[in-house]
Amino acid sequence: MPRHKHFTAMLTAIEVAHLLNVHINTIRRWSNRGIIKAYRIGPRGDRRFQKEDIAGFLHELKTNQENGNQLPQ
Repeated sequence: MPRHKHFTAMLTAIEVAHLLNVHINTIRRWSNRGIIKAYRIGPRGDRRFQKEDIAGFLHELKTNQENGNQLPQ
């Protein structure tokens, strides 16, 4: 029997970069600054992102742009 009743697929940094059409270093920087929530896994500390977190980020980004705010740096 699985340990987790609800498991959400995680995205890699490169997958998120492709989805958002930005460079992978931008994703890393946003993660380091807390703009996008990342989960660190494994001994190397690789980043993984939940799809729901990225969807929330996109919604917030769209709202900010509609209000005339700039993209995060």
